Amino acid sequence: MNFDSNIKEALLTFLLRIADDRLILGHRLSEWCGHGPILEEDIALGNIALDLLGQSSALYKLAAEVEGKNHTEDDFVYFRDDLQYKNIKLVELPKGDFAFTIARQFFFSQYSVLLFEQLQKSSHKQIAGISGKAIKESSYHLRHSKQWMLRLGDGTEESHFRLHNAVNELWNYTGEMFYTDVNEKLLIENKIIASIDSLQSLWKEKIEECFCEATVSIPQNEFQHSGGRIGKHTEHLGYLLSELQILARSYPDAKW
Repeated sequence: MNFDSNIKEALLTFLLRIADDRLILGHRLSEWCGHGPILEEDIALGNIALDLLGQSSALYKLAAEVEGKNHTEDDFVYFRDDLQYKNIKLVELPKGDFAFTIARQFFFSQYSVLLFEQLQKSSHKQIAGISGKAIKESSYHLRHSKQWMLRLGDGTEESHFRLHNAVNELWNYTGEMFYTDVNEKLLIENKIIASIDSLQSLWKEKIEECFCEATVSIPQNEFQHSGGRIGKHTEHLGYLLSELQILARSYPDAKW
């Protein structure tokens, strides 16, 4: 599709935002490899991480095509610093305990399902195609994390306590998933994407349904962290990227 320069820049920003989310969260989940509470969950978290990396790969490839500067997905992943990354802060937080990981995955997966449901209808055929595959994976991620939310919330005193703490710690990072600025608004006007902030009320409704069943309360603190979408991150992203990028930056001319 042929777009003017403003739409191309907005589309590039949007694609990098949702690709960065999935790359960074996939990396965080990969840190559970060999450390899962049971073997089946160790494998499940690894598989979810691979799904997220696959989604990010497809989005980076499309971003490179939109940008038109002969960059590859590797350039976006390995040769940007933390100020150039556009992921939400939620996904870059350290992996924490198992309850923290599950709560974060549940929040993000519910958002992803709603997002990809909308993007399937995009007038941009490649975005619609990527979303059609991604929603199947995200729906599994949601079912898996929701089952664990119920098991932990309505389980033992210890599991309920840990989930309660995780929810309280993560809640103030969830609002950024629905951040929109001039980039998204321009894409909405051109019917490339639908309104993202309109998803928030439906997302919260779905979260409340699960919380009720899991006997977990919605935190009442309305403060929300922001800044990740414009490159203002926590200290944790820099450490994560130094680990993720060290090989490629040490041997920038290597062919993989």
